[in-house]
Formats: sequence, C-alpha cells, structure tokens
Amino acid sequence: MSRHCLTLDLKDDDSLIALYEAYHENVWPEILDSLRDSGIMEMEIYRIENRLFMIMEVNEDFSFEKKSEMDANNPRVQEWEMLMWNYQKALPFAKPGEKWLPMHKIFDFIA
Repeated sequence: MSRHCLTLDLKDDDSLIALYEAYHENVWPEILDSLRDSGIMEMEIYRIENRLFMIMEVNEDFSFEKKSEMDANNPRVQEWEMLMWNYQKALPFAKPGEKWLPMHKIFDFIA
C-alpha cells in the first residue's frame, strides 16, 4: 500500500462547516463504493478551522487518473462532488478546476 496526503479549504463559515461535517457522518453508500472500487483502502479527513487534511492508503491498482475517470462516469459521485463544492473552496494557488491538492512529504521519522 502507499499513502497520499491532500489538502483543501472549506468556506470560512461555521454553519457551512457544520453541514459539511454532518454529510461526512453519513457518506452516501455509492460514494463509499466508489472509493473502494478505485483502490482506496483507508481514508481519513482531519480539520482545523476551515483547512482540511486527507490521508489515503491505497492499493497497487490505485491511480489518480483512474479515480478521476471513474468519478467522471459515475453520476452519483458527480452529484456528491457538486454538493460538496457548496462547502469547499479551492486553495489560493490551485489551478482552475483543482480541489484536493497533494501535499509533499518533507520529513520522515522512524524510530
């Protein structure tokens, strides 16, 4: 397995942030199926203020290109993404259409 870490901002509005978290307490089953089918084995999302941090553990079949293609062909995923965009906002340095951006590891400690 390999790990990917990504980040994204939420709109800086406490009521919108609360709604975003509520949706993530009951993610639609089709979205969970899509994650699983793309090769994502584990996913965690953390938040501080309006900044999100995602950790994904993926299997050897996963690729961002494959996931993007699968998502584009899945109407339920597209519906979820449009809904989530009501709460999310791109990072200031994101290119048009980019949402979650990969982070680069700068330090590693193993005891």
